[in-house]
Amino acid sequence: MSDKMRIDKWLWMVRVFKTRTVANEACNAGKVKIDGVSCKASREIKKNVEIQIRIGQLLKTIQVVDFPKNRLPAKLVSDYYIDLTPQEEYDRIRFLRSQAVVREHGLGRPTKRDRRQLEYLKDFLSNTDDWEDE
Repeated sequence: MSDKMRIDKWLWMVRVFKTRTVANEACNAGKVKIDGVSCKASREIKKNVEIQIRIGQLLKTIQVVDFPKNRLPAKLVSDYYIDLTPQEEYDRIRFLRSQAVVREHGLGRPTKRDRRQLEYLKDFLSNTDDWEDE
């Protein structure tokens, strides 16, 4: 097994992103940083490197532990990276999500426009559900 791997491939294999294309786009959009510097998808990473990933409102910080051979089942992800994201960050996202859904009593049924805005906010903040128990 090699001691280097492309960052987009690694992010996809450890299930940070759903597809490799999405991981590639996140890297090219500047949402993935190594040592505070944005990186391209083709950047090779080594073990023990800290990576910061912006997913929606969440700033996730992880440390590379090992490189998998293929895409991992969700249960084995914790063997390949250490989540260094502070709990306060998860609490902040949970708070934002709870505030987005609350509607004042007496406003009646949401209009079509209101419903679409609520759905957009839920989709925007929904990427963090999988990380709360890691």
